[in-house]
Amino acid sequence: MLSLSPMKIIIIVAVVVMLLGPDKLPEVAHKIGSTWQSLRRFQQRVEDEVRGSLPDLPSTSDLARMARNPVTVLNQLADRTNSTPPPEEDLVTDSSTEKPLLPPLVIPPRQVPPSPSTGPISADPSLN
Repeated sequence: MLSLSPMKIIIIVAVVVMLLGPDKLPEVAHKIGSTWQSLRRFQQRVEDEVRGSLPDLPSTSDLARMARNPVTVLNQLADRTNSTPPPEEDLVTDSSTEKPLLPPLVIPPRQVPPSPSTGPISADPSLN
């Protein structure tokens, strides 16, 4: 990777001044500054448009942090998920240890006991 020490920067500036000369240096610096400013305005317009379309998008600094170190972000999401356990009725337990396992993908329907008024279904005695 390129590392610029202060000595290298001084040498680069000296070479640029010698090549451009003192007359053209302000003009080139102004062009570089105006180009940089127009690029920043373009970036701001694009970001505003994207944020208008996706209001729940994290901030730009958060996105840059996520891109630099995605493992940390995944660890934080896992910690956040582990901090709020699901309700006990949604957990599947291991019958030998009674330890909760992961919640099921599909929660089975609850069994409704038959009401005493209906009772078990029996054949009509008149049909015998």
